[in-house]
Amino acid sequence: MTITRYVLNEQTKHPESRGDFTILLSHIVLGCKYVCSAVNKAGLAKLLGLAGETNVQGEEQKKLDVLSNEVFVNALTSSGRTCILVSEEDEEATFVEPALRGKYCVVFDPLDGSSNIDCGVSIGTIFGIYMVKDFKNVTLDEVLQPGKNMVAAGYCMYGSSCTLVLSAGSGVNGFTLDPSLGEYILTHPDIKIPKKGKIYSVNEGNAKNWDGPTTKFVEKCKFPTDGSSPKSLRYIGSMVADVHRTLLYGGIFMYPGDKKSPDGKLRVLYEVFPMSFLMEQAGGQAFTGKERALDLIPKKIHERSPVFLGSYDDVEDIKALYAAAAKDA
Repeated sequence: MTITRYVLNEQTKHPESRGDFTILLSHIVLGCKYVCSAVNKAGLAKLLGLAGETNVQGEEQKKLDVLSNEVFVNALTSSGRTCILVSEEDEEATFVEPALRGKYCVVFDPLDGSSNIDCGVSIGTIFGIYMVKDFKNVTLDEVLQPGKNMVAAGYCMYGSSCTLVLSAGSGVNGFTLDPSLGEYILTHPDIKIPKKGKIYSVNEGNAKNWDGPTTKFVEKCKFPTDGSSPKSLRYIGSMVADVHRTLLYGGIFMYPGDKKSPDGKLRVLYEVFPMSFLMEQAGGQAFTGKERALDLIPKKIHERSPVFLGSYDDVEDIKALYAAAAKDA
């Protein structure tokens, strides 16, 4: 089952559909194939290293960051199905010219984990799709919606294989690129995250700045008091890779706020929301330390938020610690 066939099958379940979403998705898939090819030959094509610029986050841009952003902006604009695009690499949202506009808004991180490019660690593209009410008179407010309003989300991981994980609101499916065919083949149908996991994933280098609930949770992972085995720590530092492992094996991925970064580091629109959407669709949970992640209403396109996402029971444990801390405050 190719991704094209899968999407067309899904389309038949919606007699009112006109194929716009299918066309949009085919352009995202094309962008992922192009970036996968660029990543694979980055060392040979002199695409490693810095581009000599910084992005809106103040982070140094890699050459592949710049290339990936151009690829996805061009692919999404030329689809004729988008009206507004928000990229991690661009300070302002991109409004598509009226003649090429469609009813979808796409938020994306064109190359997540790009600081790992030069050492060959898995990196990826993250995207989320909203439908807008009036694409002819679209405003920025159409993008600043809670994550629960997304119609689809996914990521493409460029690693030992090129894996695209997608949800359009009815479960999560994983597709792997077959280079000989140039097609994504369904390899992980109906992904369900285990209810409880044996792995926790967090940057422990920030431990001295954590709040009480996060510190207690990690302590509990290492030194369980109920007689169970300790959880294993696995942290790659590339969100796509860490979340992909969490989705398949269970456990919890955490990027809490701390004294240094009270709002955390991850961006709400194109990192927290798509990954939280996928986790919930796979039977897990996503929490910010205060509320369900998908209930957040961003005020700015590059807003940040803490996030805890993964297996249902593991996220319940961290929610209980935050509830207890709020009660004692």
